[in-house]
Amino acid sequence: MAEQLLGSSIVTEDKITALKSELLAKDQLFEDQDFPAESSNIYYTRKVNHAWKRPHEICKNPKFFVGGASRFDVNQGKLGNCWFLSALASLSLHPQLLHQVVPPDQDFDSSDYCGLFHFRFWQYGDWVNVIVDDRLPVCQQNNNAKGPSKWQLVFMQSAQRTEFWSALLEKAYAKLAGSYEALIGGLSSEAMEDFTGGITVSYAPRQVPCPRVLFHTILEANKRSCLMNCSVVKTKNLSDWAGCGLDSRHAYSVTGAAPVKMKTQDALLYCESFVTEDGKPTDEPPGDTVFVPLVRIRNPWGSSREWSGDWGDKSKAWAAVSAEEKARINVKFKGDGEFWMSIKDFCKFFSDLEMCHLGPESLAHARRQAGKLNDKRCCWESVSHKSAWRKRLSAGGCRNNLRSFASNPQFQVTVVDPDETDNEQYGHSDRRLDADQLAQASGCWRPHALHRLRDLPPQDGRHWAFGHEFLQVCFRHKLKPGNYVIVPSTYRPDFEMDFLLRVYTERPAKLDEIDDVTAIVDLKIPMEPSAQELTLERALRDAFAKVAGADLEVDAYELRDILNIAFMKEFKFDGFCLETCRSMVAMMDADQSGKLGFQEFKTLWSSLRLWKTAFKKFDEDKSGNFNSYELRQALKAVGYRVSNKIFNCLVMRYANRQGVIEFDDFIVCCVRLKTVFETFSAQEKTADGVSALFSKDKYLSAAAYV
Repeated sequence: MAEQLLGSSIVTEDKITALKSELLAKDQLFEDQDFPAESSNIYYTRKVNHAWKRPHEICKNPKFFVGGASRFDVNQGKLGNCWFLSALASLSLHPQLLHQVVPPDQDFDSSDYCGLFHFRFWQYGDWVNVIVDDRLPVCQQNNNAKGPSKWQLVFMQSAQRTEFWSALLEKAYAKLAGSYEALIGGLSSEAMEDFTGGITVSYAPRQVPCPRVLFHTILEANKRSCLMNCSVVKTKNLSDWAGCGLDSRHAYSVTGAAPVKMKTQDALLYCESFVTEDGKPTDEPPGDTVFVPLVRIRNPWGSSREWSGDWGDKSKAWAAVSAEEKARINVKFKGDGEFWMSIKDFCKFFSDLEMCHLGPESLAHARRQAGKLNDKRCCWESVSHKSAWRKRLSAGGCRNNLRSFASNPQFQVTVVDPDETDNEQYGHSDRRLDADQLAQASGCWRPHALHRLRDLPPQDGRHWAFGHEFLQVCFRHKLKPGNYVIVPSTYRPDFEMDFLLRVYTERPAKLDEIDDVTAIVDLKIPMEPSAQELTLERALRDAFAKVAGADLEVDAYELRDILNIAFMKEFKFDGFCLETCRSMVAMMDADQSGKLGFQEFKTLWSSLRLWKTAFKKFDEDKSGNFNSYELRQALKAVGYRVSNKIFNCLVMRYANRQGVIEFDDFIVCCVRLKTVFETFSAQEKTADGVSALFSKDKYLSAAAYV
């Protein structure tokens, strides 16, 4: 039964409970067959000889938590995963969020202990359970020691030797990634999102024009319970890097921020500009006291390796701060990896800042008890949509690919006016934007191809969001109320992938995928025949008279001969096949005689002339085909608008292996569309006019004779 329970890729809470019951009944400790205690699950590129031990084999009286969770429970081991630890340290500041990832009702002395622990991570739109056994990689720390005390955890560990929640969480995340080695090098933003289901926005502190504005952003994000991390990349122009105590290419946690009250004469020794009591930038002349903007950072190494400049643990600046003020902001000098620094120095030394904003998903499993996470201001409103880029259908690539870009999925988001008394109406669209419309809005693009549907203001190039090397692209905007179109795309066309689009707003918003309504529309192709076409029509009349028998009608075989004479000179193709000609006859054959008279042939020829003109428009290189991404626009040119679902069906049916639509395939596509449209129009409709009423015989007759 245990094997069956673990066989499913989704481990539900009920399965976990059932598995625990089975293990307890058999008096067995859980051994995870999906992530066994083997060297390959530590490093897949080399072999190591680490032992695997359960906590009660490492120390006496092990505990899952000791005195609750703390950021000081997260200390890095012999693995380059500081990005993961810094995110976890930030998570530990918010117990409700932490307990959603690390269920607290687990321990080594509980009645249901069986060596199995479970954790939750947010993966691509859903919370998933991950179970592990409690065997952890260890090494001998002292050859002279005996018993459990000789074993030391190799990877993440708590400052308390008997505490194991962080080590087991790291193992669960390694299982999710495939191995411990897979955690070497990563992005804190990904870990924060996996812990919360939030959205991470990135900043470049060194490039901000006003550090105090960023300080206020950090302060407000902290009030919203955002998780924040930062990292350092050393550059040549940092002349005072030596001895600063920071490590290049290393991730840190942002654990707090505060405007610190000081006497002005003391503050001027360490700071040139100040903020208000609530953290906003101010250029007002200072009085007797001012507020200095400081941020609190933590090194996941949990050691004395800390910032050594102004406002560090050993800085003289703290002597000018009152004891009451230091107590208010909880200043402690312990050499524990946590330190304070000014926002100016923060923006000078730190290259990246990542803020993970919380949405409704962030508390999906957390009970809304008393606490600040109950405050709706902590969570954004969220709307989301799962979709995909599919080759030949909706993977049109970026805006460099003008012909196919419009085929990408398109979404409309409605931003609500924050002023409820303002009843201004904004344009609404239930139609996809085509290539021409997207090109006209070229000056209004923002990340993810975002622009308003009306009153489009000019934008410069600073609003682009690039994410070629990342799993996501995220950007923050301040938008006026109205309707906007979002066009997610990959860089290259035909790159297949599922994606999740999420939009966070302060007030509830609406997100819908834009779809065309299948319908007949006005023609975009001029219908006036050219002199050459008039000459061809006269020749076809003569050909029809010669081929038609005494009944003055032609069947599919004879129609094929007539049309191939006309079209094989004009297009690169092998001529119409018999099946295509049968569909043409069926389209015009109201009495189902299997033949066409001259008037029916003339009507058919009029349609063929329209369709070939449209084909030529999209076959610009005269290769005899066009890209399947352009089929939608080609059909619109001949009077047919199709929904996403119908478009997908047509591409699957009429595109070849190379993803192109050849001339004869385009013609038969148009023939059958015209047939089904006319069949639908001729039938009795339901009251709403959306559906048609068919008897079984009528439906089968219409479906069979096309």
